[in-house]
Amino acid sequence: MTNKLKKMKFSFVTIFKREFASFFASPIAYIVMGLFLVLTGILFWQTFFINKVPSMRRLFSLLPLLLSFFIPALTMRIFAEEKKSGSIETLMTLPVTEFDVVFGKFMACFAFSVLMVLTTAVYIPGILAFGKLDGGTVFCGYLGSIFLCAAFSAIGVFASSLTKNQIISFFIAFIICVVLALMGEYLVFLPAKIVNVIQFVSASYHFSAIAQGVIDTRDLVYFAAITAFFISITVELQKSERS
Repeated sequence: MTNKLKKMKFSFVTIFKREFASFFASPIAYIVMGLFLVLTGILFWQTFFINKVPSMRRLFSLLPLLLSFFIPALTMRIFAEEKKSGSIETLMTLPVTEFDVVFGKFMACFAFSVLMVLTTAVYIPGILAFGKLDGGTVFCGYLGSIFLCAAFSAIGVFASSLTKNQIISFFIAFIICVVLALMGEYLVFLPAKIVNVIQFVSASYHFSAIAQGVIDTRDLVYFAAITAFFISITVELQKSERS
């Protein structure tokens, strides 16, 4: 491994650790995670007792829409706060690349959002108390959630890099995420060719396929492409601002 690669790895890890630790130093992260757990609990147990079926399918089906709100709430400060305070200029004067900065911040948001989703595992003992749990459904549901968190985190980081205002950052990310989450719904009146195109762009469509146990490379490529695209344009934005 060359010295350059070692330097890039160190820079990325340092930024990741700093940003990930900052989530736990802020009350906003705890509030967002707490609200997420409470809301998913209400929606899940309400449906659970109505249907009387020990399954987490309903919970996973709600995740694209829920994460469209909660992940932008987590990512809205990641760049905007530093732009407003001016500390981003200090960061960019350090011997780090724009990719190190963007990817380090992205990974911190991604890791925290995955942690937030995994808190829903507290519902599993309650389900087991009422019956058997489909382990395959749970595994695929959480697997799909990881890819969804990656895509939405990349969108959130991109939105935060556009502005100094956290509220504006939140709404930009929320609009993009919620469009991707909902655009695959309510298409029964459209021609089949149009439906196929819209479903291909829909995050919910690809997430649902994975959550149902259908591991298709097209779904994995979709989430990888969305994540890579928004990370790439965020890096380019930082390069243009640095020059």
